[in-house]
Amino acid sequence: MAKSKLPKERDLLAPVRGPVFSVRFIVAVALMVLGIAWIAYYYLVVRVDPTVLPAPKAGSPAFMADLKNWNYLIGFGALMIGLMVAAHPDTPLGRGRGVVVGMLGCFLIGLLWICTFYVISDNVSRVAIFNDLGQYNLLVGIAFMAVGFTFATRWE
Repeated sequence: MAKSKLPKERDLLAPVRGPVFSVRFIVAVALMVLGIAWIAYYYLVVRVDPTVLPAPKAGSPAFMADLKNWNYLIGFGALMIGLMVAAHPDTPLGRGRGVVVGMLGCFLIGLLWICTFYVISDNVSRVAIFNDLGQYNLLVGIAFMAVGFTFATRWE
């Protein structure tokens, strides 16, 4: 008996290769947005600009001001963990073409981060975030590349 060739109804939330919105995907996106927001809030609101004299008071909340450069570790850590969670096959970036997009995207962002740092290393104060991180910019670039390797392990 031959199978019928009738077109099946396609569910937009559950395409052929898996669901688009899974709990893991939502957690990954939330971690990435939280990481970027943490860094932006610290840099724009809480951080004291070292070039201004006399130095103004740090913004609030006080615990963020006390953490100083550890805020970058928290922000970039959440971003990287979110990207690593997104590499799982339950998420759109973890299967099919998404793996290649995630892998190449992370590799290129890491490469651009390091190249930008080397190009502006004579006067790092010209670029936001780079001016506070100094040599740690190399670690950020390498971390993006390491996350790219988590995508590479899913590539078939």
